[in-house]
Amino acid sequence: MKQLCIYPKEVAVIIGKSQTTAQTLVRTIKDIHGKAKHQALTIREFCNYMDLPYEETFNMINNIPLKQESA
Repeated sequence: MKQLCIYPKEVAVIIGKSQTTAQTLVRTIKDIHGKAKHQALTIREFCNYMDLPYEETFNMINNIPLKQESA
């Protein structure tokens, strides 16, 4: 089963910031989407907000190797 949600620890790694900064960012995105504290943030919601490529981010979080471009 693939992970569909993203958590502050993963956000911190992706954006290269502290976990505290990542927690603030996750809270901000959840507020924009009207989510309660107990509701999770999806990878797609995070990618849309940060303007990141969804497929690459999803694969990275789920440890799926990136497709290599042929030469």
